[in-house]
Amino acid sequence: MLIQIGYDIELAVNAPTTLLGALHVHPSRAHDLRAPEQFAVEPPLPITHYQDGFDNTISRVDVPAGVTSVRFTNHAVIADSGLPDAVMPDARQHPLHELPLEVFRFLLPSRYCEVDSELMQFAWDQFGHTPEGWTRVQTICDYAHQHIRFDYLQARANRTALQSWQEGVGVCRDYAHLAVTLCRCMNIPARYVTGYLGDIGMPPPYPPGDFAAWMEVYLGGHWHTFDARNNRPRIGRVLMARGRDAADVPITMVFGFSQLKRFVVVTDEVRDATAS
Repeated sequence: MLIQIGYDIELAVNAPTTLLGALHVHPSRAHDLRAPEQFAVEPPLPITHYQDGFDNTISRVDVPAGVTSVRFTNHAVIADSGLPDAVMPDARQHPLHELPLEVFRFLLPSRYCEVDSELMQFAWDQFGHTPEGWTRVQTICDYAHQHIRFDYLQARANRTALQSWQEGVGVCRDYAHLAVTLCRCMNIPARYVTGYLGDIGMPPPYPPGDFAAWMEVYLGGHWHTFDARNNRPRIGRVLMARGRDAADVPITMVFGFSQLKRFVVVTDEVRDATAS
């Protein structure tokens, strides 16, 4: 399967600033691209790309005085298996002494995932009786999926997992933050993921395009995909960035004032097999 991906994002600014963005396909999926991403910025400002501590590709743009808006566009075609997310019900939970050192940072509290809060006691009371491993993680996703009511109009950039739990409303990042936090409370390493996820294989009506957030959980010696928002295996995920939570992987971060002027995201199956 081929998937056309891309975006058109414009931000208004009112002063010289620096902008960072997780705007590229993750290096682990780069080999699936049919051609390099057609990434551009308007006006044509200098761009620096670097790999952060999670191996995400981050773009830096320094915006000079006199520039009042910055526009990012991208287009690419990527190959995908066309298969839904794998389900591995026998994947086991590791006791702490078996965990690799590099995964322990995905057990700790982070900006939006307050493991050291009342969610800790709640998690053990709610999920401590469930079978360890895949079943426990899926039970956590079931809970987050049912507990949070999706409402795009109530999206808030600074809502934490604890606040999502208390308020019972949010968007995909809030589902992911709550599920990540509850997993970490149960000593299951979990990391936040962002990327493209279209409506391939889903019935209409289709909402406007957007980026998506989900989580990866360490079970049975591997990282596995779970999605508390959709709570079903989906087709065509394209990873862009992963980290401890959304603070590590914002699609764009502006140091100072900014206002979103344009936001279009495309994730569509390519029907013409000759597309490139």
